[in-house]
Amino acid sequence: MLSKNKIKYIRSLELKKNRKEEQVFLAEGHKLVEDLMGHFPCPLLVATSSWLLQQRKIEAEEIIEVTQEELDKVSLQKAPQGVLAVFKQPQYELQPEVLKHSLCLALDDVQDPGNLGTIIRLADWFGIEHIFCSMGTVDVYNPKTIQATMGAIARVKVHYCDLSLFIKSLKNIPVYGTFLDGENIYGKSLSANGLIVMGNEGKGVSPEVGGLINKRLYIPNYPVDRTTSESLNVAVATAIVCAEFRRRMC
Repeated sequence: MLSKNKIKYIRSLELKKNRKEEQVFLAEGHKLVEDLMGHFPCPLLVATSSWLLQQRKIEAEEIIEVTQEELDKVSLQKAPQGVLAVFKQPQYELQPEVLKHSLCLALDDVQDPGNLGTIIRLADWFGIEHIFCSMGTVDVYNPKTIQATMGAIARVKVHYCDLSLFIKSLKNIPVYGTFLDGENIYGKSLSANGLIVMGNEGKGVSPEVGGLINKRLYIPNYPVDRTTSESLNVAVATAIVCAEFRRRMC
């Protein structure tokens, strides 16, 4: 049974300041929780008896069995799926040297939690293990972001930094970005390593960060003379760019 204090604690994790203070994040649903279990320490797990009976081993410091009605009261989801877990936030070291031998993403003030979660999932699909976010990018531990990663957060390391200073510190590393005045990505030479910068949903890449990008790319519409949408969703654009980089490596 959930106490009032536990309910208050779990609900409080919807707010960034509380997640930051506690250094934890919330995940819900059997698939997501099962995917994250073992990757991050789990101080608290709340689940129905039916979910608990299906598990061989549960690595959690505290386990509370609840009814579906109790779970409905504490969950942030419209349709809770049997389990909710609180996980410890990982602490990753910022490692610019990974760019010497791998492809990484950078996000310049991406604001939508769903977009960030989808991009993390895309990175996982395309074997990109590091994402460098500006300080203005939405919190990766936002519950909506965590849900949208579909477990990919267990394999992709997300770092927050002063993005301009970070890019300035890179030596002899290709830095790519998408712009309306860039070169057609399908005719441009692409490297197996480097940094791909994706911008804000409404403003794109900021002028400060844009001035540091040395490889400007453009995703052409089809046909080129047809009137079309002004731009692509940032997660969709990320998928197209990453797919083309990886296609060149096949």
